[in-house]
Amino acid sequence: MNTLSLLQSQLDSIAQGNLKIIERIPEDKFTWKPHEKSMTLGRLGQHLAELPHWMNRILEADHYDFVLHGFKIPEPPKSLQEIIDLYHAKYAAAKAALANAGSVDLDAEWQMRRNGAAFTKYPRAIGLATQLDHMVHHRGQLSVYLRLLDVPVPGMYGPSADDRH
Repeated sequence: MNTLSLLQSQLDSIAQGNLKIIERIPEDKFTWKPHEKSMTLGRLGQHLAELPHWMNRILEADHYDFVLHGFKIPEPPKSLQEIIDLYHAKYAAAKAALANAGSVDLDAEWQMRRNGAAFTKYPRAIGLATQLDHMVHHRGQLSVYLRLLDVPVPGMYGPSADDRH
């Protein structure tokens, strides 16, 4: 299995779990957060849904600069369906980007920058793998939010405590 095939397989697996947990987000709790420094539940779900777009960014250019590219946190989601639609759009685009990346040099350096200064530098393949890890990180965070709200948490790699009878 080559690197792109492995990344595609991992994206598919992670994305399926992401959708399972996103679908559990209660709309009436979108503004809830466990701590003042935390994201709201709605924003965290939205963030998890949008994360696959980083696969495209990493494959399309040798860097991304948060300041120079004008990164802005999106408006809060208005509905769970909006988050689910965002998830489907970003996941489909990431799958397509990976499927069409056969000529991309995965060993070439990719950087994340802030106003021209790089704060991460690694081979593009590592950047892609890191974004998969980033998705799992926020999925885990979302599972804690749901647990604190007493919303049943779906199993990811087998049954969760809520799946057992």
